[in-house]
Amino acid sequence: MKQNGETQALLKRIEKVGIPSLDCVVFHKGKCVFRYQAGFSDEAKTKPVDGSERYNIYSCSKVITCTALMQLVEKDVIRLEDAVYEYLPEFRNMKKIVDGRLEDVKNTMTVLHLITMTAGLTYACGTENLNRGRAETKGTMSTREAMKYLACDPLIFEPGMDWNYSLCHDVLAAIAEVASGKRFGQYVKENIFDPVGMKRSTFLLPEEELSQIADQYRYDAETKTCKSCGRQIQTYKMGSEYESGGAGCISCVDDYIAFLEALRTGVLLKKETMARMTAPQISKSAEISYRRMSRPGYSYGLGVRCPMPGGGMPDWGWGGAAGAYLAILPEKEVTFYYAQHVLGSPAQEMRKDLTGAVLKDLN
Repeated sequence: MKQNGETQALLKRIEKVGIPSLDCVVFHKGKCVFRYQAGFSDEAKTKPVDGSERYNIYSCSKVITCTALMQLVEKDVIRLEDAVYEYLPEFRNMKKIVDGRLEDVKNTMTVLHLITMTAGLTYACGTENLNRGRAETKGTMSTREAMKYLACDPLIFEPGMDWNYSLCHDVLAAIAEVASGKRFGQYVKENIFDPVGMKRSTFLLPEEELSQIADQYRYDAETKTCKSCGRQIQTYKMGSEYESGGAGCISCVDDYIAFLEALRTGVLLKKETMARMTAPQISKSAEISYRRMSRPGYSYGLGVRCPMPGGGMPDWGWGGAAGAYLAILPEKEVTFYYAQHVLGSPAQEMRKDLTGAVLKDLN
């Protein structure tokens, strides 16, 4: 792969929009063929990026969570057709909002609705009910406890009738807890992190390890500068014991690329499972909503963006709120992962050009 080609040029352009640090790695046929690191992992600029940094990867957590869920499906512990209330009884009698009033939900919410983001949930993390949960648990609210409060919030549409980016994968984490009999983070450690060798990845970071996380920033569009916002997960950590399946993983670049390679090579999931996971799984009407946040050529599979038939896109993957971005190109035997730590980053759209750049540099 070209070391001074399109990929490196794109990463340098990303640097210039004010990203304090970044790290990008590309694997081809199981070998690292490209690595580019720039900037500093601390605000004082005393620690050049060297790959040892840990990041809040936010929604790149979702691919790990969906992998864990599909492992349980393969073991016939969970079925995608199962009703959510079979695992979380509080989801049995849901309400929905229609023209400002509450009505009973008619469609039964299933695990499939959750993994495809078609359950009717939202990403509102500060609702009255969730805040009540924070207060009643004195700030410790765990993943399973949070579901009791989340289920009190009304849906915005009937399950299966539309697509909305939401807390669906946090609910999946709670289902995995119930089905496996283990805390979500422990299940993931035993069945994904340990087998792959991801020693620096976790869904619940000990307080004494917080200093290992790269400084995190929030981009100020008015001043066009990045301002430090602390190392903790922002918004999506609802309690000190909360393991967010949708946004709670802390990892490093070497760990995450190992995870992607394990997916690509069939270490974690069966070939037929991966084929289903990375093929369109939502209705045409739901795709209309999904395309509002996606580039042309993609649909949505089981928790990931995926190529639309005939759309010409070669990769599947996802991205995170602080800028992390992943892609697997199965036919090219390529995986790549990009990490940064800026919420509201001006590079969020630019990172989507990485797939095209990597392909050009491989040819």
